[in-house]
Formats: sequence, structure tokens, C-alpha cells
Amino acid sequence: MEELIVNGLLAFIILAALVLEFLTKKKHNSLTKKQQNVLDRIFLASIILLILQLFGTGIFDALGPYGRYVRLAFYLLDYYIIGHDIVKKAYRGIRNGQVFDENFLMVIATLGALALAIIENGDYLEAIAVMLFYQVGEWFQSYAVGKSRRNITELMDIRPDYANIEIGGQLKKVDPYDVKVGDVIVVNPGEKVPLDGIVIAGVSTLDTAALTGESIPKDIKVNEDIISGCINMTGVLKIKTTKEFGESTVSKILEMVENATSRKSRSEDFISKFARYYTPAVCFAALALAVLPPLFFLVLKGQSDFMTWFYRALTFLVASCPCALVISIPLSFFAGIGGASKEGILIKGSNYLETLSKTKTVVFDKTGTLTKGVFEVVAIHHNKIDEQKLLAYAAYSECASSHPIAKSIQKAYGQAIDHTRVKDIKELSGKGVMAIVDEHEVACGNDKLMTALDVMPISCKSVGTIVHVAIDRVYAGHIVIADKEKPHAREAIKALYENGVKRVIVLTGDIKKVAEKVAEELGIKEVYSELLPNDKVEKVESLLDKKDAKEKLAFVGDGINDAPVLGRVDIGIAMGAMGSDAAIEAADIVLMDDDPLKIVKAIKISRKCLRIVYENIVFAIGIKLLCLLLVAIGMANMWLAVFADVGVMVLAVLNAIRCLFTDKL
Repeated sequence: MEELIVNGLLAFIILAALVLEFLTKKKHNSLTKKQQNVLDRIFLASIILLILQLFGTGIFDALGPYGRYVRLAFYLLDYYIIGHDIVKKAYRGIRNGQVFDENFLMVIATLGALALAIIENGDYLEAIAVMLFYQVGEWFQSYAVGKSRRNITELMDIRPDYANIEIGGQLKKVDPYDVKVGDVIVVNPGEKVPLDGIVIAGVSTLDTAALTGESIPKDIKVNEDIISGCINMTGVLKIKTTKEFGESTVSKILEMVENATSRKSRSEDFISKFARYYTPAVCFAALALAVLPPLFFLVLKGQSDFMTWFYRALTFLVASCPCALVISIPLSFFAGIGGASKEGILIKGSNYLETLSKTKTVVFDKTGTLTKGVFEVVAIHHNKIDEQKLLAYAAYSECASSHPIAKSIQKAYGQAIDHTRVKDIKELSGKGVMAIVDEHEVACGNDKLMTALDVMPISCKSVGTIVHVAIDRVYAGHIVIADKEKPHAREAIKALYENGVKRVIVLTGDIKKVAEKVAEELGIKEVYSELLPNDKVEKVESLLDKKDAKEKLAFVGDGINDAPVLGRVDIGIAMGAMGSDAAIEAADIVLMDDDPLKIVKAIKISRKCLRIVYENIVFAIGIKLLCLLLVAIGMANMWLAVFADVGVMVLAVLNAIRCLFTDKL
């Protein structure tokens, strides 16, 4: 029965190898050279073993007394084809003082089984098949890891190969590292933007999917910032660079992704320590199983079946192989980081992924995080003249100012300024500005300016900056300027509470009235306003001291003044696309598209990843211990051991790959 099952499995492996060969060739050889080599050897060894099983007995019997040795030679050849690399690895491990690993366990077990078969002139199938199925499991694991790694390294496609610089009317391709700050580069349709900069000519549409995970193209025009790694889709752009290549967004993303696997989680550290002690322990347990029971029965009964216990010890070694744990746990975190990166969430290490899963308190900076960080005209009240005319007077009087409030009024006006219409612009510190526009005296400013001109301003209940306008010292109305909340801010706060976050807190430097209004609109109950950068650090320190040690606190910010807090908390999250370099450097997680809803996505990814890690740990250790017990008491042979080992590894790896799939979270 066992031979029939093995023959069926061999036929299946041969068929599967042929299909894989065909599919990978069709995909322009998507396997690595090493994977292809192992697949070829699996295919060849399976064919030889199947032929030996089906036709070998009759042929070898016909050779008479020499048949035994020819039969052994063919099986040893097959063992060499499928297992010589494992033997070499085990030898190198012994030579380097790292004896106890899965290669050592497999070589000792299979060579021992071969030795038993030679002594008893028995069946060599078991030893060869064990090595063959082990290699099938290892190949599958290698392919799964490679697939996960390819998902992450797809990000490397954002690395630009060149930059175009215009010299004498001709475009010259140069290395991005050779471009200096202030140089003008040209990006044609279909090309990657090689460096961060400002668009000085051209209008186009950008594909930012590789950076942000957002499939909707983004429009770009003159005077707008552009980040490296985007793909220019339509028009020709001229860009004045603001950063060298080494400091550009694309370089920082690649550096973060490449270094992500160097920061290990507590679960990975546990598995590393577990394997370090587990493997020697099972080797000595196998030795004890081979020696102690036979001695016991020899003393007790005067006879003992040494070969039976030696076989059990070899089977024990095969069953004990810790591949499922050693491979699947790091693979789970690796896949989790890869899945997050596809969503535009860059996680700097698996330790941060693990910490994020335990987050129960999320602290937000307000401006640029929950709000856009860009002042906009949101209302015009009590206007005595047409709104557009009022905006025109205000825009002309503010046309010489670079203040964000002045810029927001000019943007709301939306037309080019004819400087011949305005003269005698005076800026009154702490009050506002006055100017002559179309021969009318226009005053724009706060209550103090209106009082100084003996104009009675009308108070406003709206939250924001109020700019009063008086024309020829007659009150004309006021403009309300405020920072708008981000599109998904409310949804993100609600989703955080729904996903187990207990507290959401806002820390901001804004005045109390504005901060409380924004928090109320977003559904946030705790808000601390009028804070300086040092005050934010002190408040976060206080929150950290009071929280439960098992629960983690995350801070979300984007500005330079947020960097000290991002570096202090359990998990720092930076809004990356528009955030400052200091915040990105200090943070543990970077959201590339500045969408607060991605925080919820990141938490879901981390929790799914940790859930899969714990599933694999419990499943692998549980099956392993049960199998070892059955082997020790003689209720399981080497077939069950190898199927349990390879089967558990394949199931654990398949489970780990689920971390890659984040679309439906």
C-alpha cells in the first residue's frame, strides 16, 4: 500500500514539475537559477525512482548475485542527484561549528536509513523518498519566499535609471546621482520622475500607484511640488530639482524597504532562540531513543532489538525538523511588510509591525495630519457688495504679501493680479494691510485695524481666521479663512474606534476654539491645544506613563516639530508624501499618500500578520510534538514523519503568504 501511494506521489511530482517548467518558460523564466536547478533535479530523481520502483526488481533479479550491488548503485546515484546539496550544507555547517540544523537532521536520518537498508539488504525507497519529499517542500518554501520578496522588490521599479538634462537644445541622459540641486531636468511621457523638485514648465498626469497604492492618476502643473518615483503619463515636464538623488523620496523609500528585514520582531527572536535550543535537544533525544531503551531491555530481558530503536531514532530526527517554524514566521512578517508597501504604507521593520498590532491609543497632530494644512477661504459673511468684488479688493490689497492668509485670498480670487490697479500698499504689523485699489482705500485685517479706522466690525461665530474688509472706511464684510479637514479624517477616526483603539487624542498648537471645533467635527473627545513642541513631548510622556504596559501608543504627525514626539512613542507614524524629512526619518511607519484612513489599514494588516504568526507557531509546534510522541512509542514510521514535516511546512508557508493579500482589509 505504501509503495502504491509513493508511486502515485512520484507520478504527480513528475507531472507537476513538467507543468511548472512549461509555465515558467512561458513567463520568461520567472524562477531563479537555483530554483530551476532544484526543480530539474526533483524531476530527474522522481523519474529514476519511479522507474526503479516499477521495473527494477525484475531487472536486478536477472543479474543474479551482482543485482544487489547494481541496485544499490542506482539508488545511491538517485540519492546523490536529489540530496548532494543538502549533504554539502550539512558538512559546511559542521565545519563552521553550526552542527544542529535541519540539513544535519535530514542527512543523518536518510544516511542512517540507507545504512539500515544496506545491512538488511532491504528497501532503499524510504531513504530516497524522504530526501525527495524534503526537497519538494524546500523548493516550495523557496518559491513562496521568492514570490513574497518579488512583491516587495517590485518597489525597486520606482528607481530611475537616468535623468534628462537639456544641453545645447539636445536631451542628454545622465546618472541621477550627477544631478545637482537647482538643475533643470526634463521628464518625457512614460518616464519616471528621477528627483524631487518643482514643476517650472508643462502640465501632465502622474501615475503614483507604486508610491501610494492609489490607482487614480494625479494632475500636476507649474509651481507644484513633484516627488521622485512617479511615472509621467501625458505631457512633457521641466522640473527644477530641490533635492539630490540620495535625499529624494525614491531613495528614502528604497532604503526603508531594503532595511525593513533587519529589525526583527519579538516573535522572530523567539523562533531563533527556540531553534537554537530545540535542534540540539531533539538530536540528543534521538540519540537517547537509539541507545537507552535497547540497553534497558538488554538488562531487563537479556535481549534487545537495537535496529528497531535505531530506526525510531532516525524517524524521530526526520519528524523533528523545525522548517515550518524557522521559515513561516519570518516569511509572515516579510509578506506583511510587502502587503503594506503595496498599499502605500512603508513599515521600517517587523518589530514595528508587531508593535502596531497592540496599539490602543492613537495621538494625532492636527495640522497636516487630520486637516490639509492649507488655508482656504471657506466663507464670506455680511458682504455689502458682490462676493467676487469683495474678494478682488482683498486680493489686490494683499498682493504684495507672502503670508499664507494673503495667499489663500489670492487663490480664492483665482485671477491674475493687474498691478497697475493697486498702489500705496502699507502693511500694518499685527493689524493687516491697507492699499489704494481702483482709487478706493481698501483695508484688510483684524478687529484692531477696523477699530483704528473707526469702522465697526461685525463679529463672526465661524471658527477660523476672520479678515475684515473696509472700503473707503465703510465696512464691506469679512472673509473666513480656515484649514479644511482631510476627506477621510472622520471615517478614519470612526474606524479606529471600531477596530479596538480605546483612545484617540489630538495635540495641536492651534488656539483652543479652533482645536475643539475640529475635534468635535471629527468625533474626537480628547484635545489639547496651544501646545509648543516641548509641550507635545511632555504631554506624550504623561500619556505613556499612565497607559497599560501591554498596550501601545502611536503618534501620527507630519511636521518638523513632530519629529521629537515621533521618536519617543511606541510607534511613530509620519504622513510621508507631504511630510517633512525630519518626521519621515524619525517615524517607524510612513504613509505615502497622507490619507489618515491608511492608519486603520496598517493596524488591520499588522493584526492579520500577527494572527497568522501565532496560528503557525501553535500549529507547527503542536503537530511536531504529537508526531514526535507517536514516533517515540512506535506508532508512526518514517513515512508519517516526512509527510508530517513537509505537510506542516507547506501549510504554514501557504498560511504565511496570506499576509500578502491586503486588498479586502
